[in-house]
This record gives sequence, structure tokens and C-alpha cells, in this order.
Amino acid sequence: MSGPIVREIRIPNDTKFLADVRAFLQTFLQDIPRPFKEPMSVVLAVDEAVTNVIEHGYDNGHDGDIRVECRGDAEQIEVLVEDWGRTFDPNAIPDPDIQEHVRQGRRKGLGIYLMRQIMDEINYEFRPGEPNRLRLVKKVPAAKH
Repeated sequence: MSGPIVREIRIPNDTKFLADVRAFLQTFLQDIPRPFKEPMSVVLAVDEAVTNVIEHGYDNGHDGDIRVECRGDAEQIEVLVEDWGRTFDPNAIPDPDIQEHVRQGRRKGLGIYLMRQIMDEINYEFRPGEPNRLRLVKKVPAAKH
């Protein structure tokens, strides 16, 4: 049996590169050993994570890149998002009241909530002198016979 498929992409902290990340993920998810039935949900979760880094992690005009590493095998998909932006712990943010959010007509602010709903694990790590690391894991369901 072969090991996991590992791929990475690096992008500047600019939203115009989000389409590159989405295309990269779609290709990666097609190549994992076991077909994954909901690839667009993982693409959405990672898109939200990278968007948050771009919009909130870097001060306006500050250069920095974002590294997205994907690992996948027949059991799980793991995505690591690394950046050198401002530290931020998504675990410190409570889930929103969705009905109130909609009632107020808010269009933003659901990224972390969506990541939690889609992914099986979300782990954030910050160590001084190292990049911020957000690890997203999705279990690949066993094939039904």
C-alpha cells in the first residue's frame, strides 16, 4: 500500500488567488485513493480559512504568503494552512445565532462556523517565531458494500 498523497500550494495574501486554491483542492481531492463524495464542502471550508487569513491576518499592505498543504489517503483528508499573519484562535469564537445572523441581514461572519460544520477536526497552533498553523481534518467515509 502506498503512502498518503501530499501536495502544497503557496499564494500571496490576496483574494484574487482564492480561485487558485479552490482549483488546487479540487484536483487534490480527485486524486485521493478513495472517492470522496462531498469534495466541495472541503473546498468551502479551506476557502473560508484562507479568506480569513487574507482578510484578518495581515495588516493592509503587509506582504506575506499563505501555504496550504494537503495530505490524503483512504481514511482522511488533512489540510494545513500556514501563515505569518496576526495570530488568531478560532476556538475562542463561539458559534453564532444563525437565525439572528440572518434576521440582521449579515453577509459575513460565518466562516469559522462553516468550517466547524464541515470538518471533523479543527486545530490551531501558534508558536513564537513559527508560522500560524490551522489544521483541518475530514474523515473519508468507508465505502458501502
